[in-house]
Amino acid sequence: MKLHEYQSKLVLSKYNVPIPQGRVVSTANEARQFAKELGGYVVIKAQVLVGGRGKAGGIKIAKNVEDAEKIATQILAMEIKGLTVKKVLVETAAIIEQEIYLGITNDRTQKKPVLMASAEGGVDIEEVAAKTPDKIVKVYIDPLLGLQPYQARNIAAGIYLPRENWQEFGMITKGLWDAYKGSDATLAEINPLVITKSKHLIALDGKMVIDNNALFRLPELAEMRDTDEEAPSETRARKYGLSFIKLDGNIGCMVNGAGLAMTCMDVIKHFGGEPANFLDIGGGADADKVAAAMRIILSDKNVKAVLYNIFGGITRCDEVARGILAAMEDVKPKVPMVVRLVGTNAEQGRALLSNANMITADTLAGAAEKVVAAAKVSTKGTEKVGASQ
Repeated sequence: MKLHEYQSKLVLSKYNVPIPQGRVVSTANEARQFAKELGGYVVIKAQVLVGGRGKAGGIKIAKNVEDAEKIATQILAMEIKGLTVKKVLVETAAIIEQEIYLGITNDRTQKKPVLMASAEGGVDIEEVAAKTPDKIVKVYIDPLLGLQPYQARNIAAGIYLPRENWQEFGMITKGLWDAYKGSDATLAEINPLVITKSKHLIALDGKMVIDNNALFRLPELAEMRDTDEEAPSETRARKYGLSFIKLDGNIGCMVNGAGLAMTCMDVIKHFGGEPANFLDIGGGADADKVAAAMRIILSDKNVKAVLYNIFGGITRCDEVARGILAAMEDVKPKVPMVVRLVGTNAEQGRALLSNANMITADTLAGAAEKVVAAAKVSTKGTEKVGASQ
C-alpha cells in the first residue's frame, strides 16, 4: 500500500524526522488561508500516488497568498498520469543549498534491508543508479541489530556530507529506519533531504510503501489507504480476500496459487497472448469467492476471453465449478471461456461444467493455446461489430 507524501511525512515526523510545516487541503480557498498563516511564501504540491509530479507541473512555488490560491486552482484542475488531483499539500518553502537522496528498502539477494544515500538528490534514483552507480552509497542493516551509528557516519562520509551535519544526519537515518521497521514498510524514502540556507537538514519529500500483509496489525496505517487512486476492481477484490492486480492485456485469468498464476501468465505470453490480470483465489476458495472473482474479471471491458486454471488441492474443483456457474447465471458472459480443472473432485467439476458451453483442456499449455486463439477470434468479432456500427 502506497502512502501519499503528506501521509508519509506524518509517519516520519513521529520518528523525529524533521519536516516542513504544512497542511493538506482540497480547495484553493483553503490553500490561500493556510498560505497566509505561513507568511505567503509556500510550495504547493499535488498529492497523487505517482512519480514525476514536478515535471508534470504539479509542484510550484507561490510567492504570496494570491499566488498560492491561483496555483492551487491550477493544480487541483490537473490530471497527472491519469490520476485526478484532489488534494494539495501547502508547505513552507525552503531555501535549498544541497539535495540528498536517502532511502531504505529490502534487498532480497542479501536478505537484509539496505540503506542507500546519494549526493544526487531530487532526481529519480533509478536514473542515478543506471548512469552513475558509484554515486550511490549503501550499507546493509542486520535486522536483529538494527541500524548502527557508525553505519550512518559511513554513509555521511560516503556522500561527502559536511561534518557539521553528521549528528543531525544520524538522527534522521535512525528515524527513517525506525519508521521503516515500525510501519512494516517495504520502502521508506526521503527525496530530497535538503541542507537549507540555515545549514539544517529537513525532509522536503517523503515516500512510504507498506506491506499489505502487515496491515492487520497496523489499523492506523490501513485507514490511510486511498482507494480513489486504485483500480475499482482491485478494491472489490480486496473486499473478498482475493489477490488481484489489473494488467493491460485481454485474457482474464483465474488461478489458485500465486506461483501457478504467474506460470499461467507466462504460458499465455508464450503463445502470443496478453494477460488482463493477475488473480489468485487462494486455497480453499468456496463458490461465493469464485463467483466474486469471475465478476471482477468480466467487469473489465478489455477482456476477450477467460482462462480458469485450477489445481485442486485444498481448493475443490467442484466448488470452483459451482462458483463459475453461479457467476455465469448472474453476469451472463459473452466472451469465450477455457477451463482446466485438475486434482480434488476434478471429475465432478468437469461434469458440472459439461453443459455450460465452455472450452476444456487437460494441460496448461493446451489451455493457454486455446484461450489465446479464442481471444483473437473474439477480438476480431468485436472489431467487425464496431465497423458495422
